[in-house]
Amino acid sequence: MTQPPTPSPLVSSFAPSGALRASINLGNPILAHRDPASGEPAGVSVDLAREFGRRLGVAVELVAFERAALSVDAVRAERADIGFFAVDPARGEGLRFTAPYVLIEGSYLVPERAYLTENDQVDREGTRISVGAGSAYDLFLTREIRRAEIVRLEGAPRALAALRAGEVEVAAGIRQLLEAEAAREAGVRVLPGRFMVIQQAMGVPAGRGAAAQKLLASFVEEVKADGFVADALRRHGVEGASVAPEA
Repeated sequence: MTQPPTPSPLVSSFAPSGALRASINLGNPILAHRDPASGEPAGVSVDLAREFGRRLGVAVELVAFERAALSVDAVRAERADIGFFAVDPARGEGLRFTAPYVLIEGSYLVPERAYLTENDQVDREGTRISVGAGSAYDLFLTREIRRAEIVRLEGAPRALAALRAGEVEVAAGIRQLLEAEAAREAGVRVLPGRFMVIQQAMGVPAGRGAAAQKLLASFVEEVKADGFVADALRRHGVEGASVAPEA
């Protein structure tokens, strides 16, 4: 179906430099990664950025970051025009979010020999939980954990390495990444179930206004409804993530 042209003032609000600068978080490899051949960002987030730019009728410039917090900061400071983030109250200042387009589970990884068998056993005195600093699960656990200690490290690989090294008792992260780590080498296992559902959404700087947020929100609903998001998940071989329901 042909999309109606976007009013030029709205195009300008999204791409004041003439190109749509999309902040891409490579710290979540479920949705974005570097293409092994070209080294350029690729993935579901990149596909969405390019499709939104196509509908606006502007070129897309990808601005990649290795951590979610850096990607958020770039949009908040208007060094990028759109971004792809997990929705969290702690990220609300300076940003306007859409409804989520993808849902991802957050889970725990523990040593194979650990006594832990359920998620609700993790929050105990003497338990250290490693997380990627500024990630969605870091923000969530900061609010929810009462007795365990949260150990914030630079990115998911470092958080997983801390568990392998015995520096912590638990590592928190995206379930698919934890399952891949458990399959990579014996000695760790993923606790059943999840401790949170990560709602991945798009965001725009708050200064761009309510009309820009509404347009971006409409885009997200359209690409969920017309199968674009589901196709992108299949195209990039993403398993364990699901298209978010209609807002």
